[in-house]
Amino acid sequence: MRTPAGTECNFYYEDFHRGRNVQECRVPKSTQSAIWKPEHCAKCPIPAILRANASPHLHLELTIKQTMLGFGRKMQVKAWCNRHDVRIEDPYIGCPECNNERPGLNLFAEALDDD
Repeated sequence: MRTPAGTECNFYYEDFHRGRNVQECRVPKSTQSAIWKPEHCAKCPIPAILRANASPHLHLELTIKQTMLGFGRKMQVKAWCNRHDVRIEDPYIGCPECNNERPGLNLFAEALDDD
């Protein structure tokens, strides 16, 4: 669904049908996370991560933290692979073990290196 910031995100949900006023982010959030508001979608990295990595085994957790003096918000994303139970350092690239299991991906990377 399209977020208030204009990007597509699988975790965003809104319903304004027949007088309803529901906007929510359905990504799992940590216990230390601040309350989500629709304006957080503008700085959220999750839509870009989902565009870069479409792995069905990718699990994301969002933490919204206040910056110094509480004037802004910082979005932190933790990612891990449910299949290999590995923490993912760069969620844009994905799980290194899942990437090694796909031989077509290696052929593509080798073709790029030859040029």
